[in-house]
Amino acid sequence: MAVDWPGLFRLANAVALIAWLILILAPRRPWLVEALRLGVAGGLATLYVGLIVTALTVGFAGPAGPSPDFSTIAGVRAIFATDGGAVTGWIHYLAFDLVAGLWIAGDADARGIGRLVQAPALVLCFLAGPAGLFIHLVMTRLIWRQKVP
Repeated sequence: MAVDWPGLFRLANAVALIAWLILILAPRRPWLVEALRLGVAGGLATLYVGLIVTALTVGFAGPAGPSPDFSTIAGVRAIFATDGGAVTGWIHYLAFDLVAGLWIAGDADARGIGRLVQAPALVLCFLAGPAGLFIHLVMTRLIWRQKVP
C-alpha cells in the first residue's frame, strides 16, 4: 500500500495548526488541554512511531529503497530527501513543538502570566520550537522570576 505523503503532510499540518489555535486562543479548560495533550500531541506521536518503525523495518522508500542511516550526515540527508523521511521528520517536529507549547502554557498559567504575554512565546514555539521555549524561559526565569504558587 502506497502512502499519500503530500496528503499526510497536509493533514498533520492542519491538525497541528488547529491545536495551536485552540491552545493560544481558547479558554484553557483542563479537559481541553488534556485533549490537546493526548489526542493531538499523542496522536502525532503515535503516527510518528508507526512511521519510524515502518521506516526502520521496510525503509522510507519501500522495500526496494535503502534502509535509513541515522549515523552520518549523508545518511540523514538521504532520509530527508524522500517524501516519507521529510513527512516523518516533520510530524516529529509537530508533536514535540506542541508538547513544548503545552508545557509553556501550563507553566505560564501556573505563574499567573496573562494570555497576551504568553502568546508571543507560544507563536514562536509553533514556528520555531526551541526559540519559543527559550523566550518563555528567559521571560519567566530571568526577567520576571515569577514563582509557581
